[in-house]
Amino acid sequence: MADWFNTLTQWHWLILGVLLLILEMLGASGFLIGLAVASLAVAGAVALGVVESWSYQLLLFALLGIAFTILYWRVFRTFNSQTVEPLLNDRAAQLIGRKFVLEQNLENGQGRVQVGDTLWKAEAETTLTAGTKVEIYASEGMVIKIRPLDS
Repeated sequence: MADWFNTLTQWHWLILGVLLLILEMLGASGFLIGLAVASLAVAGAVALGVVESWSYQLLLFALLGIAFTILYWRVFRTFNSQTVEPLLNDRAAQLIGRKFVLEQNLENGQGRVQVGDTLWKAEAETTLTAGTKVEIYASEGMVIKIRPLDS
């Protein structure tokens, strides 16, 4: 086994880096990017003759893997959470500001209302009667908060 370590070349590191990138593309959610970049960096260092001993190659891979992984999670991971549509997966929040007329009474401020093609659990501060024009002003999870509009 020690003989195999003595034959580590830049091609071994390059193949490892490409395999890690392929695994990352299959859905590792960023966990393998740091190791893939570290492997490619070690391949470059070995190709340039900066590192020749297998033990230093493994040490460099370990150190760069930790450094690149931390760098990814600290810097680049925030880019993945930024979006131009922050409410894309929050359907209740998308309804805020929408106005409609109640089709049925809301007893004690609790009930279900039809908004578009969906039936929503709704809460209001007071009892509301059918025919009241209301506005959605907030949401808590899948519950919409409504209030009557002054006509």
